[in-house]
Amino acid sequence: MGGKVTTEVLWIPPSDAAETTNIGRYSQWLSKRAGTDLTSYPALWQYSVDQIGPFWGSIWEYFHIGEPVADHRVLTDETMPFPVWFPDQSVNYAKNMLAAPGVADDDVIIKSYSDTREAEEWTLAELRDAVARCRTGLKKLGVDRGDRVAAWMPNIPETLVLLLASASLGAVFSSCAPEFGPRAVLDRIQQIEPKVLVTVDGYRYGRKDISRVDQVAEVKAGLPGLQHVVHLPYLTSEVPDGGSTWDQLLSEAGPLEFAELTFEHPLYVLFSSGTTGLPKAIIHSHGGIILEHAKALGLHHNLGPGDLFFWFTTTGWMMWNYQVSSLLVGSGMVMFDGAPTVTNMWELVEESGTTFFGTSAPYLMACRKAEVTPKDIADLSKLHGIGSTGAPLPADGFDYVYSHITQTAQLQSISGGTDLCTGFVGGAPTVPVWRGEISARCLGARVESYDSVGDPGIGREGELVITKPMPCMPVGLWGDAQGLMYETTYYLDFPGIWRHGDWITITERGSCVISGRSDATLNRGGVRMGTAEFYAVVENIDEVADSLVVHFTEDDADDLVLFVALADGATLTDDLEKSIRANLKNNLSPRHLPDRIEQVNAIPRTLSGKKVEVPVKKILLGTPPEEAVSMDSLANPDALRDFFPDKK
Repeated sequence: MGGKVTTEVLWIPPSDAAETTNIGRYSQWLSKRAGTDLTSYPALWQYSVDQIGPFWGSIWEYFHIGEPVADHRVLTDETMPFPVWFPDQSVNYAKNMLAAPGVADDDVIIKSYSDTREAEEWTLAELRDAVARCRTGLKKLGVDRGDRVAAWMPNIPETLVLLLASASLGAVFSSCAPEFGPRAVLDRIQQIEPKVLVTVDGYRYGRKDISRVDQVAEVKAGLPGLQHVVHLPYLTSEVPDGGSTWDQLLSEAGPLEFAELTFEHPLYVLFSSGTTGLPKAIIHSHGGIILEHAKALGLHHNLGPGDLFFWFTTTGWMMWNYQVSSLLVGSGMVMFDGAPTVTNMWELVEESGTTFFGTSAPYLMACRKAEVTPKDIADLSKLHGIGSTGAPLPADGFDYVYSHITQTAQLQSISGGTDLCTGFVGGAPTVPVWRGEISARCLGARVESYDSVGDPGIGREGELVITKPMPCMPVGLWGDAQGLMYETTYYLDFPGIWRHGDWITITERGSCVISGRSDATLNRGGVRMGTAEFYAVVENIDEVADSLVVHFTEDDADDLVLFVALADGATLTDDLEKSIRANLKNNLSPRHLPDRIEQVNAIPRTLSGKKVEVPVKKILLGTPPEEAVSMDSLANPDALRDFFPDKK
């Protein structure tokens, strides 16, 4: 989107939004509490980033997270990177989730759909019972506070049960999607040394059955400290030798109890995409996730009792963790494990009764490219919101939503990240939708656009930074006891200021345009993958000396192109292409197979040996090489010749 700002308004908040939306009612309540008029979104946002303690204390109180807390005890030290939040309070994510405000025991709170098995519905009572049983089973396996529980599982209710049961004990949860190959799984969960691994035997993607039995054995062998493997028969009824079954884990009834934990106690570890090496193991806290997700889902997405929140995701993407938190505000959820098509997601929205549907920008653009009109395929009248993330949504995508999907639901283009497990720029029911723009900076997120010397600006592109603490900021990186890696990752360029790695333009009216990232992430079908992991698989093939992958998602594109520099004497034959694709499919992810593989003489690298992915992408999109990269910074500038769009 290149920082270009448009002015066309595609959606306007209803005139009664102050009375009919959660954020409208909250802003009126907070106005009385604060003694000033905060009913306009700009005023509310400004208060939220100027009066940090009173604002987050109000979220704590409004969503009944605990007893009211004095403003001065909400944030006792706001110095980043390690601010101190709610030092006197104890919390537990599972306790707040299973309180499910406004939901009765026999209310359906999960609708689960799968390519692998029949659809299911779970009531709140059924979820509570399963969590209590799972908690009892984990205790029998010796799981205690601080132990790690890993899931190599799909987006199904059992995965949520495992998360909540682990959280209830104070154990630390982490998950990988079944689509991840064994190398990708081990790159992640080896770092946290889990005591228990829960996994499925395979899954069905569309009409294709994919076994994971052999790969589970490989992962188990790569985890020498693993004490227990629990198998959930999913694709078949067969159970591999060794370990126990999910039914055995849940065989014994037990009390639904919750460990009292400090605000910053680790809840789960999410992993970065692994762009520049091993994925970073990002630690998120019970208190931070409760506060942020209650605010985001309750106020920004306007979710509550009677709603059904459906975000197409896998368990390997932070949007899974984000979606399941809808119980914090009493909203149910729709889970889907399978292959999306340009029609079946919209049909599922109607079948499930979804009220807020979230997906990726590439999915919306794929529907547009296929000339699908979702509003003619399915009844989408219950939708009050549509979310888009994973990449900037172009202006044409905004047009498509309002011409072919809905004229009434609010489109919320959102940007955030695994690092904070939320969106820090997005939408709100009291803010208009401008074509091609993210509507607003989110409450409590002091997002600014810095130039190279750290001066903030409006109306021009700059580094996206967050200049005040948010409770959902990580409490650290796993294995980084002194916090040095954490500080280097997020606070090196601007000390005490979070630098996120995006380019952003903030308009005079408070909307935003994200121009892109400085790193490279491959995101297909809800499965995020870093290029470093991609290269590890490709370059393990004897004939491949070096490689570089570029993912084009601009406009209607979803084009993954792999460039390979081959060993002496090797050529890119059909057999070699098949070998590359097979290795990627079996060891990394079947969703990340390249659309094209092209042979080049060499891969351009910097003097320090790093591949120049972003400059190559710019060159392929038409940027002159001398503008895309400093030739003096390259060890082999002649290697760029093979990437010129007009090469012969």
